[in-house]
Amino acid sequence: MRTKQVKLYMSKNLSELSSKKGLENNLFNKMGELAQETGTLSDEELKKLSDEFLIGNATAFGTASFYDFLKPENKGKKAYVCNGSACLCAGTQEQVYDELEEHLDASEIGHMTCLGRCHENGAFQYNGKNYSAKSSVETSQIIKHEMMDHNDNYSVKSSCTEALTSEFEGYDFLKSLLQKTLNKTSEECLTEVQNSKLRGRGGAGFPMGIKLKSAKDTPSNIRYVICNADEGDPGAYSDRYLMEKQPYMVLFGMIAAGYAMNSNWGILYIRAEYPDSPIIIQEAIDKMTELGLVGENILGSGFDFHFKIIRAQGSYICGEETALINSIEGQRPEVRIRPPYPTQEGLFGKPTVVNNVETLAALYYIFKTSGEEYATLGTEKSKGTKLISLDGFFHNPGIYEVEMGTSLDKVINELGGGFNAPVKAFHTGGPLGGIVPVHKINELSVDFESFANAGFLLGHATIVCIPEDFPMIEYIEHLFEFTAFESCGKCFPCRLGSKRGQELLIKARTEDDYKIDYELFNDLLDTLEQGSLCALGGGLPLPVKNALMYFEDELRVYFNKS
Repeated sequence: MRTKQVKLYMSKNLSELSSKKGLENNLFNKMGELAQETGTLSDEELKKLSDEFLIGNATAFGTASFYDFLKPENKGKKAYVCNGSACLCAGTQEQVYDELEEHLDASEIGHMTCLGRCHENGAFQYNGKNYSAKSSVETSQIIKHEMMDHNDNYSVKSSCTEALTSEFEGYDFLKSLLQKTLNKTSEECLTEVQNSKLRGRGGAGFPMGIKLKSAKDTPSNIRYVICNADEGDPGAYSDRYLMEKQPYMVLFGMIAAGYAMNSNWGILYIRAEYPDSPIIIQEAIDKMTELGLVGENILGSGFDFHFKIIRAQGSYICGEETALINSIEGQRPEVRIRPPYPTQEGLFGKPTVVNNVETLAALYYIFKTSGEEYATLGTEKSKGTKLISLDGFFHNPGIYEVEMGTSLDKVINELGGGFNAPVKAFHTGGPLGGIVPVHKINELSVDFESFANAGFLLGHATIVCIPEDFPMIEYIEHLFEFTAFESCGKCFPCRLGSKRGQELLIKARTEDDYKIDYELFNDLLDTLEQGSLCALGGGLPLPVKNALMYFEDELRVYFNKS
């Protein structure tokens, strides 16, 4: 108990020290800026930062060594090959790596997990720009001349009310909508969000109105709104679409959320794998500032609101809200024990609301119409619309906006145009979502309850297809490997259990005389599910159990059932 208290006090002290410099002089951002040229920080730079921020050498070194794009192993990297689930299943990445090796030394090539090119595959990053390799000739031209257009094209369509995919209505409309919003009281704005019954789109589906009210009701002179734009779920690129094609929706949503909870600061934590997103978002912030829609006394309302962009440095666990908060503070992104919840003690110990990009962008339509109008869309418990990301196994890959409750059959066969190759299952909602066999398509609809009741998870509503010829044993091994690599290491079940599961699967797959004890394996899954601090270790068992249930015939050879 005493050890737990000491760690808690240490964490609070580090939060307080980090807050002394304020958001404008952010420790984590400084680390990223210093690492940009070589790919890592020197010992001298880390010592200087620890002295400047009074955090101690161990904290500075421990933080930097955690992130993919700060740690010493990243030094000298020029290219990164995507190893996300969609590219893995597409089978394109070995060729991409081989083609890059013709021009670069192997030590200059690293990995990134999902560049949001799931509709094209063959994804890699070179000199800070993302590409999709279509041929060895094209790859060669990129490396030698960087002449190829790095922009990608994907379909964006809506089958319902365009709450998230409508055309930008212009700066005059944006100004009038913001004026209309700020003419209300903050309590009235909070009521609008509560009336909408909007639930978080990042996976958990927690009601946004409850978060806002909790933060607003917690006594404090400072509060924060954080946009979790570290969309690390392989297969997902809906948040990237919103930041790069609908930035004003996202920024408006953050201002509206800030006003509703009496917060004057909005922070966008944007993943490194999306290099264009922070540039586009900053341009939109600059334009809104020029128009008087950001800053002091917005539109004469007496309300101040400021934005800060934090560039992530490669860590899936930062999608978990408390790890993300630790990251912004310059600490290792370890999951915090709750309570207290972030709405009570979040960033720098202040009330903080963390929501993902799509959740915040939905506020644009809510305040454009009303909370009640938004609540007419969807099902009884899953309101509004949802963005779906379809990968390259569809005839019509891309982003689709559908009303909650839309049949999955419509999404896959009508909007997506069906599969362009034989598919046996698809993984929804990222690596911790459900593995759905194709024969279940007609039984599901796009809403939280439909998937949960069937033993799956909607999550981010990504769809990564698993082709018929891709061994399921390799796919679940990939999930264990991903979890083991991305674990923050704070809790034993996730840190040890994910690695142990990976080892068992590798041994069963590669050694003819070895089979996994089925009861032991299920005990491991139960320990992960019940004992992990967050949804990384706790969510891994769901897709693995789905695979064991629906692909028993294929997996039987690797297990020994007593």
